[in-house]
Amino acid sequence: MKKIVISVIIFLGGCANPGIVPLSPDTYMLFKEDHAGIFGSMAKLKADVIGEANKFAMKQDKIAIPISVHEKPIGINRPGDWASFEYQFRVVDKNDSEARRTSLTPRADIVIEKTENVSADIYTKDQSEKTKDVYAELIKLDDLRKKGIISNTEFESQKMKILGGNSLDSPVGRAARAFQVWDNIYTNP
Repeated sequence: MKKIVISVIIFLGGCANPGIVPLSPDTYMLFKEDHAGIFGSMAKLKADVIGEANKFAMKQDKIAIPISVHEKPIGINRPGDWASFEYQFRVVDKNDSEARRTSLTPRADIVIEKTENVSADIYTKDQSEKTKDVYAELIKLDDLRKKGIISNTEFESQKMKILGGNSLDSPVGRAARAFQVWDNIYTNP
């Protein structure tokens, strides 16, 4: 019988909450589990932990500023897991600037950072250069000249703008020269 009682005491002692654990000179952690199972309350567990942290700070005539919390509901990983709540806090003077506005910022459990440079050429329809149909432009100009809307000199200057001053050795220049020859044959019989 004594062995069973000693085993139970050792077991319960091993399951005891560690209390307030210092992480640095002004930063502490408090962790508790709720062994009430389905009859326990996560809200009560949180309130108890935060209340204990505040009492700890008040004993030092300071206040507790929350840094982070981590809670685990009952049975999250496997059935039989106890609900738990971990509270990390700083103990600061009441007049400290951190004491005026405190809020917990959500933090990811795991942070993975990957930095790499990626380059890409991105084009939109508005940025792409429209290709000219030189032949169609020259035909339009020739029609305007034949109808008497523009003069021969205006035709020649507009033709050079369309051709971009290309030399006769380029494909566009050769096309322009062929157009001139064709134009001379059919307009001056």
